[in-house]
Amino acid sequence: MNNAKSDIEPLIMVRQLTSEYGDQVILDKVSFDVHKGEILVILGGSGCGKTTLLRHMVGLNKTHKGSIHIEGHDICNGDDSIYQAALKKIGILFQNGALLGSMTVSENVALPIIENARLSKQALKRLVRMKLTMVGLGEYGHYLPSELSGGMRKRAALARALALNPEILFLDEPSAGLDPITSAEIDDLILMINRNIGTTMVIVTHELASIFALAKRVIMLDKSVKGIIADGEPHHLKQHSDNPLVRQFFNRESRNQAI
Repeated sequence: MNNAKSDIEPLIMVRQLTSEYGDQVILDKVSFDVHKGEILVILGGSGCGKTTLLRHMVGLNKTHKGSIHIEGHDICNGDDSIYQAALKKIGILFQNGALLGSMTVSENVALPIIENARLSKQALKRLVRMKLTMVGLGEYGHYLPSELSGGMRKRAALARALALNPEILFLDEPSAGLDPITSAEIDDLILMINRNIGTTMVIVTHELASIFALAKRVIMLDKSVKGIIADGEPHHLKQHSDNPLVRQFFNRESRNQAI
């Protein structure tokens, strides 16, 4: 499968992306590809621009320079219709879940479906139940988000992100704030969705256990470089990278140990 990737146009192409907040440059001329069916993890230290990059890729942040292509369409420099078409291909899991507290879990999952498809009430109900069952919450549709555990809220938010059968799923710290067992369960769920449905995934996380469990490939950002300092398979980078910062991250070393 890896040998065929070079012959196939990437699903996502990021080219010379520059991101600025005021006079401060956060990302400088960042370029990389994401291939269909891939799980790509974006990682790095605090303040390196991981979430900023993700927000650019889903169109929430304005791109100052460069381009982002989804299935060959430039969502940064094209007209709004191109961006709106791209939005229908993606799902987003925000770090805090972003569930609406006044709505039940089922109502939260139903929202994007109602906004984008015309279904009968019975068809909508069946589809929502199917999405919740997919993430192990089939019997919890009538619960409010506040009545769920942290892991269950993550699952509910994932069900909502999957509501429109997206080709690409963006996940920002999907296991943040969860205990190790629940984090592993979320990782298993992400892998199951990728393997069974083929959903392409771009994940921001700093959790080493999740990185090694999920990623066949990572890109590592660095705050001082304002860009990518490593691109590859995480176990290989851990053992063979010649960059001390990369070794430090993957081996949980202090700065003194890494030098």
